Parts: sequence; C-alpha cells; structure tokens
Amino acid sequence: MTNKPAHSNAVDTARMPTPVGVKLGSTRTALVYDDDAGNQETVRTLSCLATYEDTLTKDERVLYGEEAARQYPERTEYMLRSGLPKDAESAELTDQFFGELCDGYALPEESAVVYAIPTVGDDVGLANLNTVIEESAIGKTLVRGFPESLCASIPAIGDNLEAIEEIFVAINLGATTLEACAYRHGEQLSPFVSEAATGDQVDQRVADVIKEETDGRVAIDYATAREYKEGYADFNEFEAFTDVIQHPDEGSHEFTVDRSIMGPVDRYLDDVVDELTTDFFSRLANAHMKTYQLSQTRPIVVTGGMTCIPGLVDELETRLSEELDREVDLTVPDNPDLAAAEGAYRIAERLLDRY
Repeated sequence: MTNKPAHSNAVDTARMPTPVGVKLGSTRTALVYDDDAGNQETVRTLSCLATYEDTLTKDERVLYGEEAARQYPERTEYMLRSGLPKDAESAELTDQFFGELCDGYALPEESAVVYAIPTVGDDVGLANLNTVIEESAIGKTLVRGFPESLCASIPAIGDNLEAIEEIFVAINLGATTLEACAYRHGEQLSPFVSEAATGDQVDQRVADVIKEETDGRVAIDYATAREYKEGYADFNEFEAFTDVIQHPDEGSHEFTVDRSIMGPVDRYLDDVVDELTTDFFSRLANAHMKTYQLSQTRPIVVTGGMTCIPGLVDELETRLSEELDREVDLTVPDNPDLAAAEGAYRIAERLLDRY
C-alpha cells in the first residue's frame, strides 16, 4: 500500500474533499467520484491517447479514450498494454493520459484518491503507476493504493466494506494476467499471477483463427478481435455473424465469423481452470490450510473484464466444480468493468470519514 499525507491540515469548508476511485487498466480505465452536487458519477474510457497538430496555431492537441481511437486510430497509443507503465516512455504517456482525464471531468485537487494496484511482479511498473497517481493534480487530501482484486471484490460481497472483514478467495480474469489470492480481513495471502491465461491471448487467437478460416484473405488487428470477442462471445447462445472488409485490389470481401470466437474463449477457460487447480489452490492450501478451508465455505469472487462474457462465469463454476470434485460457488460484481474503481471509491469514502 502507498500513502500520501495531506499537503495541509486546513480543510476547505466550502467544499469537502471528494472521494475518487481509480482503476487504470490495460484496455479501459474507470473512475468513480462525487460531482459538485455530491452525486456519484462513473467514467469508463479506453486507456489510450492520440496527439495531433492544430492547423492554425501549430500547437499540439491531445485526445484520449474513445475519441482518440475513433478520430486517429493510426496514431493512438495504448500506453498500458502490459498492465502497467513499464518504462519511462509509457509512464510519461500514462501521466499525460491521466492528466487529460482528470481535467476532462474537472476532478478537484482536494480529493481522496484510492487506486487499484494489480498483483504483478513488475516493481518498476508499480513504481511508475504510483508516481503517476501521486504526482497528478488530484489527491491533495490523500492518495492510497489497494490490491485490485480486493477493490473489485468489495461491490461483489456487500453494499459497504463487508469484504474487508471476510475470508474469501478472489480470482481476477484480466486482459494481461490471471490473478488469484485469498483475503483474510483485508490481508492478501498467497497472491498468484499467471500469464498463461489472459484476455489478450484470446484476442490474438481470435485473429489467428479468422485468418486460418479465410485462407489468409482476412487479417484483422487485435483491437478488432477484442471488439468481436466483447460483442459476440456468449456461452449461452452464440450466433455466427458476418462482416465485410475492403481489399485494395479485390474490393469488398464478406466473411463469416463462427468458431474463431468461441474456440479461443473455450480454450481460455480450460487454461484458467488448469492454472487455478494445479497451482494456486495447492499453494494456498500448503501455506494457509485454515484459511483455505474457511474460504471453501464461502463463494469465490470473480472479477475482471473477461467476466463480462455472458455465461462465462457459470461455465467456469461448472468446470472448477468438476476439476476440484466439490461444489464451487462463484459470485461476481454487478458491473465487473467498474468494480475495482467502485471498491476503491468506497474505501476513499471510509478514509475521508476518518480524515
């Protein structure tokens, strides 16, 4: 955890500090905060930016999120593709992106910012993330970081901060990593990270299978593959669909997308189950047997962007139950893509109450 003390002991009585929850993600960023009237607001946006030159003034202009991806797709930078700002260049871009985002939504300087920290072994990337948040224009009241899976579990377990007092297992199905750990009254136990089952791999496989199915006539980028996955993958009732691409020499070409979506997603679930059952659960049992036994009596919290695929969590529950030879109960937050920011916001509220 990180902590930034208040810059001043004085509090602006005209406006109390605002709680802000932040999740900077590899594909999307989420914010939850209070507006001027004290109403809770949420923001979802792509974690990207693009720069262009003003035709008249020659000044550099910046677009971020969906507008950047829509207007300047050829120069849009996704600075958190690895999940963190891993080097100086991506850290600078992340800082610029976060600054534009805060300005765009007029987030106040006097705010309590809690941000979600992914469970990874990249010390440089984690330090860069911390610096981006710490040195931003917001968070003058306080800044703290908490594990992403803990933040995301808070909305799944209760209406307040009940998760902090519980013993449970959390699994995060993210774009860049598969994460799992146990929590005991907020303490993280046996954190596990794997790159053997990720959402990004699914996107790559979708693109590869489409190219194979069309005998090389259709080559889509990973962003398009992700859009196909997010828009059409469904374990309950998947339906094949068609799309059209333009070839410079051959004109338009219509193609059908069928097994190239659900095949990679199905393989992804198999990889997730294998990683959890052959590695994570055995590590947890060996290191913290009592906690492992207690966690078996409670639902496992599943978070992350991949949980948005219809039917995926039910299918994961079935496969884990079969592999572990016991009934497994999974629970997910109502809005998985916002859950980490929502949980971080609730922590920020509690910290402000104590401030």
